[in-house]
Amino acid sequence: MSDIEEIQELQQVLKEDSSNFQARRRLAILLLDSGFSDDALKQFLYLVGIFPNDASLHYNLGIVYEKLKKLDPAEKAYLKAIELSPEETDFYYNLGLVYIDKYEFDKAIVAFNKVIETDLDDANTYFNLGLCYTKKDESETAINYLKKAIALNDYDVFAHFYLGNHYKKLGQTEFAVEQYEKVIKISPDYSWAYFNLGSIAYEQGDFDLAIQNLKKTIELNPRDISAYKIYSKILVKLGDIDAAQGLIENSIRDNQYEGDLFYLLAQIYKLQNNQKGYEKGLKIALRNYKTLSYSPKSVKMELDTITAGEKT
Repeated sequence: MSDIEEIQELQQVLKEDSSNFQARRRLAILLLDSGFSDDALKQFLYLVGIFPNDASLHYNLGIVYEKLKKLDPAEKAYLKAIELSPEETDFYYNLGLVYIDKYEFDKAIVAFNKVIETDLDDANTYFNLGLCYTKKDESETAINYLKKAIALNDYDVFAHFYLGNHYKKLGQTEFAVEQYEKVIKISPDYSWAYFNLGSIAYEQGDFDLAIQNLKKTIELNPRDISAYKIYSKILVKLGDIDAAQGLIENSIRDNQYEGDLFYLLAQIYKLQNNQKGYEKGLKIALRNYKTLSYSPKSVKMELDTITAGEKT
């Protein structure tokens, strides 16, 4: 019997006997697991009303609220579950995840530490502690927890990636490269690892290696604007202006409203002494100011300088 068929059968059972709480509990779990979160919520709320001291019901209610992005009710449900059954580490773990989503990282750290008090070998908890300290911009502590996560699970792609980011931030590029290469070994389609390798190679002046990684980044993620930016800058530095133009024009096909790309294209046209293209690129960049990382005021001044020169 499929889950859908069982759901239908349980719904029929409850039509005949609404007080069959075993059937209702099973139905609530199936609805939750099958992605029918709104329907699951109704069932769990009903059951919690009947069994207010059942910690597992409050816990599952928290899961439903979390899936529905209702973080405050999810927090309340998990706290109630913990109040009723404080020894259950899963309750603290899920509460910590809610606090991460609420950007309340100090509270998340407290919750995850409760998990570690009971289970010293929970790799996911160490990763989440590393993530919390990453968000708090405390690299040394974050590195410590990410290393612990990796020691327990060397296949944790995200732990390796975040660890690489911290090493890159601290200027320890050799260690950063090592982590990004591990990410790619575990997950060959992880475009951000290729991008970070490309950006490091660019900063070190190894343009061939940078291009190799940036090409792979764009292949995996054609909407990675930062990759196009660095790649085009390299081509310009190498004197291949026409290739830079072609690259940006191709990228615009996938990113038609990215102000940065039009601004870069304008600068390439400027190098080519293409005044009309230069002016047009700046105008379109300004029209897409919401995706423009350059100062719109500066871009407007640049455009005004062109138009003023045309008038004279």
